[in-house]
Amino acid sequence: MIEPKKKKIIVFSGAGMSAESGIGTFRDSGGLWEQYRIEEVATPDAWGADPEKVQQFYNMRRRQIIDAQPNRAHQMIVQLEKNYEVTVVTQNIDDLHERAGSEHVIHLHGNIRYSKSSGPNAEKAYYPIDGWELKLTDKCPDGYTLRPHVVWFGESVPVYEHAAAIMEEADILIVVGTSLNVYPAAGLIHFASHAKKKYLIDPNADELNIPKEFSVIAKGAEEGMTELLTALESL
Repeated sequence: MIEPKKKKIIVFSGAGMSAESGIGTFRDSGGLWEQYRIEEVATPDAWGADPEKVQQFYNMRRRQIIDAQPNRAHQMIVQLEKNYEVTVVTQNIDDLHERAGSEHVIHLHGNIRYSKSSGPNAEKAYYPIDGWELKLTDKCPDGYTLRPHVVWFGESVPVYEHAAAIMEEADILIVVGTSLNVYPAAGLIHFASHAKKKYLIDPNADELNIPKEFSVIAKGAEEGMTELLTALESL
């Protein structure tokens, strides 16, 4: 007997997805970003002006991410794979989706656990970082200094077209923990035009400009995913 084809769920996650694992963003108070200006650590010009400072900042972020653990929301997304074909498209540079067990993850803004060349072939290959520290003496095979595998402000998003194509395949779209204010990433939701069901989970949903076709759950990632799993059981 031929089993019915599984529906495709695309999970589009942002910083709120990892907030309950203790990973903050530059918008949060009391976090790493308060000690630095974005222009000093998260742009190509910053790397050119002071690569040691940039490297130090991302080493601190990497250490924080390594110490963090996937939360229940990450784990519930993995549970969806029992009944659905699931792909995660994330704006986050942490690897918590993978560590929770998600098999298909697309990182729009890179993965801090990897490095890439600072030379002209930056997107040619990515190199896993052993531990939390990346040094300025670490080089790619072509002899260029390795930099964090992170898309900085002012840089293009190399996997954007691939992510857009994945969005077009969605039967169900789940947006978790993103303000939908960071472009071009936020524009990806408009490619999920064929999705029959669209959900948005965010505790600040009332403050966001959300398309009317979305069912809104104004809760954090863990509470929101718990409620959503119940809703999906009734479909």
